Amino acid sequence: MAMAPYMRRYTFRILGFGLSYVGALIGAIMVMKQPWAPTGPAAWALAVLPALPVVGMIWSIFRLIAETDDEYQRFLFVKQVLIATGLTLAIATIWGFLENFGMVQDVPAYHVTVLWFAMIGVGGSIARFRA
Repeated sequence: MAMAPYMRRYTFRILGFGLSYVGALIGAIMVMKQPWAPTGPAAWALAVLPALPVVGMIWSIFRLIAETDDEYQRFLFVKQVLIATGLTLAIATIWGFLENFGMVQDVPAYHVTVLWFAMIGVGGSIARFRA
């Protein structure tokens, strides 16, 4: 069965942003480890650079919802994203309170996005199982 056009576009976007992320992250790490590494605003820009493709991946997911022409598939995608968001917020909130009480170590904030992407997979399973 052929892939729907909206899924093909989504797949190319995710692959493009994923490859851009890997390149930007490796490049930023390599530059910041050099003795001549930039400082000030240039260092800030370099630190933000790997985050931009991740934002592109998030945009791609929401763009998929907008472009999906099958109403049932759109419903499942929306449900998947809502489940992922709810689970991510719940886990992040619980972790935050555990941090406040010294029960667990601090985790860098960008891990919330990694968790959300993982929960997209969990949300997809739940959405399709319950459908």
